[in-house]
Amino acid sequence: MENWSLISLCVLLGLTSRWTVSFHSYSGAGKQPVFGDYEAQRHWQEVTYNLPVHEWYFNTTNNALNYWGLDYPHLTAYHSLACAYVAKLLNPEWVELHASRVYESHSHKLFMRVTVLFTDILIYIPAVLLYCFYFCDGSSKQKVATALCILLYPGLILIDYGHFQYNSVSLGLALWGILGLGLGWDLFGSLAFTLALNYKQMELYHSLPFFCYLLGKCIKQGLTGRGFFHLAKISLTVLVTFALCWMPFLSDPKQRLQVLHRLFPIGRGLFEDKVANTWCSLNCIPSYHVCEKHLIITEVCLVINEIPLIAIWFLLASTFSMLPLLVKDGLLLPYVVTSLAFLFLSLYLLSALERSTEEELRLGLDRKLTQHWLPKLNLSRIIKWKFWFSLVAMAALSFMSVWLEPPAKLPDLFPVLVSVLSFLHFLGFVTYFNLVQLMEPQRKKSQKKTN
Repeated sequence: MENWSLISLCVLLGLTSRWTVSFHSYSGAGKQPVFGDYEAQRHWQEVTYNLPVHEWYFNTTNNALNYWGLDYPHLTAYHSLACAYVAKLLNPEWVELHASRVYESHSHKLFMRVTVLFTDILIYIPAVLLYCFYFCDGSSKQKVATALCILLYPGLILIDYGHFQYNSVSLGLALWGILGLGLGWDLFGSLAFTLALNYKQMELYHSLPFFCYLLGKCIKQGLTGRGFFHLAKISLTVLVTFALCWMPFLSDPKQRLQVLHRLFPIGRGLFEDKVANTWCSLNCIPSYHVCEKHLIITEVCLVINEIPLIAIWFLLASTFSMLPLLVKDGLLLPYVVTSLAFLFLSLYLLSALERSTEEELRLGLDRKLTQHWLPKLNLSRIIKWKFWFSLVAMAALSFMSVWLEPPAKLPDLFPVLVSVLSFLHFLGFVTYFNLVQLMEPQRKKSQKKTN
């Protein structure tokens, strides 16, 4: 009974944080001529409901691709279609062909937010709870604390409820895939991840670990025996899932090529709203754009119970990296409130500052590199000081971006500074996590010897 009470509390708090953000602004509210992601998602419902499947990804008189043309895989399109059927029942004006363009109302905004909340409840939240209660170490209260911190991650809340991106669907499906592999259900894991990949093409970022893990497992079982048959079953699961998702588009080669062209629009570039921090840092004069705010945060969320301080730091930095976008969309107050709530609750619930010894921070390799020259160097204290300095820098730059006017000759000064600071953070995190991954096998071996 106690576990169920804790789970209920965790879900309630997670949903409350999402619904609170829902009452603030959203992407493109009242901004002509294209009105932002709110209108994009509404328009996709209009297109998928009123047009035949073979016109969804093509430029036609009824489907102008330069006005929020569909550029996500088929599961996103099918999801838009399902939402459109509900919208048609509630108010036909929401999805009426052509006439519904740039439609805005309080009731429709509420409907859109409910669709995001529904997918959270259906896919993402159960996956997070299952992961925390089956795979995280610690007491029941600690597992609930871990789940709550993951659900309170501000970046995902702000983007999904401010931009209606439904990232929780693809991330949730990917997490179900991880759960499947962790439980030994490789076919289920392959199915779930293939669905994630067919919902958002950005899940390609996660495809290599899935592929290497499953291939390695099959090789260990022997490719001339049981491993071969296991690989064949996995391959068949993936191929059938892809075939079912792509079925309406397989008969015509032009359809397949056009879909791929829409899914990978290289010509759009990488600089929209300065969210591609690496490229903005390498080129301080933004000249072309990409509109993608999908966050690769699943991996870090999954280790928030193991390395809480570093994970919290990374997740805060990832949210800060979207500051120019959030300010433009009137989400400054939700950004501040959700970030502060996540910071203080995570530090408290996970005892992140207390659990920051060199051993707990996985600084073994760093200690080996410095022990000969600086044997008394306190690496744990340095990490803590860097953490607090980073928070001050992000807070100061957030304040300056909102309240100070940039020089006339440098109108993009603050967004570029946000991008550069974010890039430096991510460069440090990439280095840190790769070093941890390299040292983890040695650490586990030493632990076994100690035991």
